[in-house]
Amino acid sequence: MHHPERKAMVIGATGLVGGLLVNSLLEHPAYSEVRILVRRRLDLENPRLKQYVVDFEQLEGQGYLFEGIEDLYCCLGTTIKKAGSQEQFREVDFHYPVRAAVLAKQHGVEQMLVISSMGANASSRVFYSRTKGEMEDALSDIGFRSLHIFRPSLILGDRGEKRFGEELAAHAMKWLDRWTPAKYRAVQASTIAQAMRNIAIVQTAGIHVYPNDVIHVVGVQGN
Repeated sequence: MHHPERKAMVIGATGLVGGLLVNSLLEHPAYSEVRILVRRRLDLENPRLKQYVVDFEQLEGQGYLFEGIEDLYCCLGTTIKKAGSQEQFREVDFHYPVRAAVLAKQHGVEQMLVISSMGANASSRVFYSRTKGEMEDALSDIGFRSLHIFRPSLILGDRGEKRFGEELAAHAMKWLDRWTPAKYRAVQASTIAQAMRNIAIVQTAGIHVYPNDVIHVVGVQGN
């Protein structure tokens, strides 16, 4: 059942999946408005798109931006190399999503969809996986009516920037795909965006985790 007047908020809209997700939401008849919180404006014009340039460190003062939103999508994510340190990585991949989620819940948002990572586990010895797991746990404690956690493998797509190691891995993963179980198979950014949108529209209550193989399936339906 499509609610004709849903409003979405996307954080991480300047990233690979986030940008594709924004376009996907703007194309869908279920959404009358898409708000994005960004550090820099997207070069995108659409009557249903509202862009807000924010400082994620000072987000608490801008809780009103979440008012009237049904679905909060979080596509934030960086690499330790790009962030420059573990502390900065944790700021972007843990504190920003949790800060936004707390504000969203305070302002009546009932559904959140977030990209995590395959292997996310708060007790992992790997810093990256541990941070993602801690983020999942913190979001689970906030009390949304619906929380949907997506755990993709390596994400494929054109980032408009060169991450040499990831590119190498992407080529290898594409070549290995025919022998790789779906659980580990690299996934297109567009498939993740589609999966998030498809799941949001169903509005299933509770906390749900979508492993990589499920993302591959859910992201194809409803194209």
